[in-house]
Amino acid sequence: MWAKRFTRRTFLKAAATAAAALGAGGTFSFGDWLKKASAATVTKVPSICETCSAGCGLWVHVKNGRIWKVSGQKDHPASKGRLCARGHAGMLLAYHKDRITHPMKRMGENWYVPITWEQAYTEIAAKLKQVLAEHGPEKFFISHNPRPTGKFYLDRFLAAVGSSTIQSHHSMCSTARDVAYKWTTGGMATADIGKTKYIVFLGRNYAEGLSPSSVANLVAAHERGAKIVVVDPRHNASCLFGQWVPIRPGTDLALLLAIARVLITEDLYDKDFVTNHCVGFDEFKQAMTPYTPEWAAAITDIPVATIYEIARGLGQNRPASCIEQGYKAPNGTNYANGTQMFRALACVNALLGNYGQDGGMKFPVGPKLGSLDPKKYPAPPKAKVPRCDGVGIKGEFPLCQPSQGIVHLMPKMAMDGRAKAGFLHRINPVRNAPDPEFMMKGYKQLDLLVVCDVKWSETAMCAHYVLPECSPAEREDLPDGLSGGKPAVTMRSQAIDVIHPETKHLADIITELASFMGLGKYFNFTREEVAAAMVKPLGITLDDLRAKGTIGLPGGQKPGVPEFKTESKKVELYCKAFADNGFDPVPKWQPPLVKADKNTFVLIHGKQAFMSHTSSASDPYLLEIARQYNFERIWINADRAKKLGIKDGDLVEVSSPLATRKVRAKVTERIHPDAAYLPAGYGRFAPFLKTGRGFGVNPNDFVPFRTEPISGHAMMMEVAVHIRKAGE
Repeated sequence: MWAKRFTRRTFLKAAATAAAALGAGGTFSFGDWLKKASAATVTKVPSICETCSAGCGLWVHVKNGRIWKVSGQKDHPASKGRLCARGHAGMLLAYHKDRITHPMKRMGENWYVPITWEQAYTEIAAKLKQVLAEHGPEKFFISHNPRPTGKFYLDRFLAAVGSSTIQSHHSMCSTARDVAYKWTTGGMATADIGKTKYIVFLGRNYAEGLSPSSVANLVAAHERGAKIVVVDPRHNASCLFGQWVPIRPGTDLALLLAIARVLITEDLYDKDFVTNHCVGFDEFKQAMTPYTPEWAAAITDIPVATIYEIARGLGQNRPASCIEQGYKAPNGTNYANGTQMFRALACVNALLGNYGQDGGMKFPVGPKLGSLDPKKYPAPPKAKVPRCDGVGIKGEFPLCQPSQGIVHLMPKMAMDGRAKAGFLHRINPVRNAPDPEFMMKGYKQLDLLVVCDVKWSETAMCAHYVLPECSPAEREDLPDGLSGGKPAVTMRSQAIDVIHPETKHLADIITELASFMGLGKYFNFTREEVAAAMVKPLGITLDDLRAKGTIGLPGGQKPGVPEFKTESKKVELYCKAFADNGFDPVPKWQPPLVKADKNTFVLIHGKQAFMSHTSSASDPYLLEIARQYNFERIWINADRAKKLGIKDGDLVEVSSPLATRKVRAKVTERIHPDAAYLPAGYGRFAPFLKTGRGFGVNPNDFVPFRTEPISGHAMMMEVAVHIRKAGE
């Protein structure tokens, strides 16, 4: 396919795009650089990819002070010497034409003017002080995409101003999974794919996300002869390595309940593990009684025989069998039954007795990083005020994790007066959460919104102030501990000089803003002092880490059943914390809010191998791939399409009560008739974007704002859409 369609004309067009991008950041032409680069010395600098959550280790190859290419670090557990398309393109963010190059102040709708850093700090500090004085520190929040530097500096700044609300992107990603595992097994175990005999993936697509090592593990398992089952409404790329089992959208919970029943009734579960390492088996067993494979088949549209086959395959191969832990797929933030679905998944793995066993589920092991000397560098006291997103509050979201919070809820909290000021770093909820109009309306009701980012986003267009951060290639960040089979530590080093002189490192922005707030005493250290303190207990030096990029550390996973960090120290098949807060303590069937009928489709979405969220969707190189191969199209089942008179490539109109959009159709047998699939990330609309704006359609346009009551996630696939052929 690539050889057939990637013509000389296409190559020249892509090369011209690359030349323009590379030439944008400096004072001499691309041609001049090309001549010098051919004979220049190449310097390799260790860095970390920032295009998705995998955070792969990479080497930046620099010629004449510019990025020449990137390659994967062999010692990094996520990359293992390889990078995906996103990783190769992502480092060139340094030269992107949509970069924010000066501090900006909003003067009106889509009207921003550049200001000095001193003016920005002065005005932000004054307004934030006013909010804190008039409304209290509980009305201030921070939302970010958690990376090592941000986690340290933003947490510290939050405590310094007396607030407690900090949030990551997880309520738009994996919150249901993370909350479920916290209360069931005490944390997330991961599938030991390298040694498994039988593995079931629910919606996960290793072949297209997240990391190169995931793909390598999947290939190795296939070549070793492991049975691989992929349950997904869509025939995703991972199905090439195993059996595809199509399922109705949002019904994975029913499948899991039926599997649990078969394991119990056919005596295929691990009695010793259940007796010694689980609580609530009697209640769990009783609750599974009605969930026969025949019952589940009617709900999931999976044949009865297939459900029995999967359950028996898991039971007969235990403990070297498992249901993979999941992520956003199948239900991290997708359906109303997401949290209980992941509870059921964890419980099925417990029935298999596979925790801590080869080929089963193992808890990752990470290093214990050091911290600053509190006597020399006193930390601010931990805030005691309630959170403004309801996390940890009885009657609101008592079971949600404070480190994750509920980021997409903040616009509503602004409308309700519970939030008055926010600081957002490298996160774009307006485009990545459902109902962008609702999100924008809420953010614009804040008294103060500050966005710090590398390039313009839809969320930045709602901010009172936009602060420009230097790109990953232009900065050194704090070390990061890596968890897995063995612990490791990694760090990004600065590969090139800062291109735009008015851009700053986040650590410097927070330190300087704290000084203007009168809180400088809590930031009386350098970034290097923080980094040195973090690696000190590991027996390595900062220079060692700067040279190698990633360093493996002693230790690893211990054989045998692990300690479960729950209140009972066991797997909680029956969860008292759920019962105490009014939720079912044992997973039971809960239908999704929305289902398809003869006139509608449940709209699902997912990753592509070369795209990660909205940031990638404005990358010129990755967009060229999408455009050339029509990757933005909506998938429609061939039988349904025929009834609607829709042919492959036709322009169709997709509509829900919130939105109507036009996009071309991909007609295929590779999707369940009840589902329609749109890739995530496209449909950028920020006015200042020069790249990617207007290309494709975003599934979030059709989905209403909602918040699931247990974990607080956004229920991003709870929508039914009409599809009809549109006029050209």
